[in-house]
Amino acid sequence: MANPVIAEVTRGGRVESVHRGRVVAVDADGAVLFRSGDVEEPVYPRSALKLMQALPLVECGAADALALSDRELALACASHSSLPIHVQTALAMLGKAGLDETDLQCGPHWPLNRREELVAMARAGYEPTRAHNNCSGKHAGFLCACVHQDLETADYLDPDADIQRQVRSAIEAVAGTTLGPQTCGRDGCSAPTYALPLDAFARGFARLATGQGLGPQRADAAIRLMRASMAEPEMVAGPHRLCTELMSACGGRVYVKIGAEGVYVAAVPEAGLALALKCDDGATRAAEVAVAAALMRALGAGHDLASILAPFTRTPVHDWNGAEVGEVRAVPPG
Repeated sequence: MANPVIAEVTRGGRVESVHRGRVVAVDADGAVLFRSGDVEEPVYPRSALKLMQALPLVECGAADALALSDRELALACASHSSLPIHVQTALAMLGKAGLDETDLQCGPHWPLNRREELVAMARAGYEPTRAHNNCSGKHAGFLCACVHQDLETADYLDPDADIQRQVRSAIEAVAGTTLGPQTCGRDGCSAPTYALPLDAFARGFARLATGQGLGPQRADAAIRLMRASMAEPEMVAGPHRLCTELMSACGGRVYVKIGAEGVYVAAVPEAGLALALKCDDGATRAAEVAVAAALMRALGAGHDLASILAPFTRTPVHDWNGAEVGEVRAVPPG
């Protein structure tokens, strides 16, 4: 059976397009609060997984040894917008480990979500570097963890490299699932990415948000990374992007992170819950409104965050004259 519609696009009062997907919300004990669609089918969480990938950075002691700030820890969990502050912070992390941009193995690309920055760079005659890659913070985190543990850095993206074994082990333990070559792909930044069931992914983030079911060291690392991300939301994404805008609006009480191809994860530590969703056709516009609606449902209409989340459940559609002609709106999960 097809997954249900999670978002629709209107124009002139009519539904013009629909997006199907799946969503699941769980509490800190792993109990399902609600689910819609096939949430047991494995998906690639892509960049929504970055906080899990950053766990070894803190657990091995590198974050403390290198005196990484909350801003730097947030960047290690980020899909940033390639703004100067993002690039400079990634380079600063590398510098603390005695490395530089040449040690990064993520490919260079122009700013993905900031047309103004791209145009400004092009006009100034600048070429994008590896530090401009929206995953450069994650890669800097991998490298910092390698240096602190005296691990080889030349092969740090090999699935069998020591740091990637640590990452894979952390994901398996937190999500309660087994990963292997049959579930491994390669992300856009060339790092290994693993497919896992959407419900296992949500349960993993509920554990990360609360520390429940984790050992003391891992719980401390998880909570530290999530708090850093919520405290520095501009480092996690950038202006006019949902991760940054929603976390900023909620005042550090909600964690939300995008993954490529229509994936989102969100957590509310104080409520002990987390959720994950995947838009079948990979559309970000649908996943954005759907994750806000799912958060509202998980918290309940009477929660004080509901009124803050409500505006994020719809995005206006404009014509080229700036007039509003429709909207992208969430369809409540069944």
